[in-house]
Amino acid sequence: MTAPLYDIALSFLFKTRLRKSLSLVGHYGSAEEAWRYLDEPDMEEAMARAKQELEWITAHDIRVWTLTDDDYPYRLRNCPDRPLVLYSKGNLHPSDGHIVSIVGTRRPTENGKELTTALIRNLHERLESLTIVSGGAYGIDITAHRTAIELGIPTIIIPAHGLDRIYPYQHRREAVASLPHGGLLTEFPSGTEPFAANFVQRNRIVAGLADAVVVVESREWGGSLITARMASDYGRELFAFPGRPTDLSSVGCNNLIKDQKAQLITSADDLISAMGWTTKDTPKQAVQTQMFGLMDDLTPSQHAILEKLQEAGDGMHINHIVMETNLPYSDVSSDLLMLEMSSLVRSLPGGFYRLVR
Repeated sequence: MTAPLYDIALSFLFKTRLRKSLSLVGHYGSAEEAWRYLDEPDMEEAMARAKQELEWITAHDIRVWTLTDDDYPYRLRNCPDRPLVLYSKGNLHPSDGHIVSIVGTRRPTENGKELTTALIRNLHERLESLTIVSGGAYGIDITAHRTAIELGIPTIIIPAHGLDRIYPYQHRREAVASLPHGGLLTEFPSGTEPFAANFVQRNRIVAGLADAVVVVESREWGGSLITARMASDYGRELFAFPGRPTDLSSVGCNNLIKDQKAQLITSADDLISAMGWTTKDTPKQAVQTQMFGLMDDLTPSQHAILEKLQEAGDGMHINHIVMETNLPYSDVSSDLLMLEMSSLVRSLPGGFYRLVR
């Protein structure tokens, strides 16, 4: 019995009660320990299915990510409805660098496709590291993945089904092409069909995995607006491209901007500026000199926090800072407030912090 077995079994047992399984793992510290105290019907069946799933993922070189893994995607870990188990295929690093989720209508205009391609291309030109996330669907999703693959940028596809299939089948080539630098990531075990409800469920991973979510084109209603709402709930930075009032494909984006739920962008530069990201042409030595020149009056713990943020480059979650500095949470929280008041650190939504550039 390997480490993920009980996590997988728990996900089968409480398939429709995610909060229950998360609560149990949080209380007992691990799925295995929680399993020891459970007295639920269908436990034997759930364990039998978990063993079958473990055999399948081992045979097909699938990686399992559980909440108790140190490298579980830390942005996603901060979401209250984070998946208990994730399955991936490929070469994924879902905690590294700048991660941008790009979503939109399945029936985009040519302008929408061009905006998507230009955004990714220009982000790639300006940033040291970039990963593009989307759902692998028709339209804006697949345009984003294809552009990333063409440029050699890591791209992560979030399917609404198990990894024993590709939907839509027409995107199989892109799924395979993503594997060397990215790949597929899902919470659904093998055998899961792409039912309508699964698309809504997977959208929270698209939202929670990223630093920023961009809606390129959207009609008045659609899955991309669900992703946008989830991104807002998670404290992620949300952006949208505006369109003409008469364009049906831009109604959703225009409403997000009008309701002040999303920031208006027209280019990669707008996104980079709003996020405060360092670009390839930023004089890093000048940034370091400016920052460390203000450090004479800081405490040792504040020095340590700034150094970790400098190493991270583009923001860290407070929990990650606590782990990296080995300082008490209360001290880190207090120091971050002082550093923010000194204009050395900026707080971001969702408990993240970065250096002021």
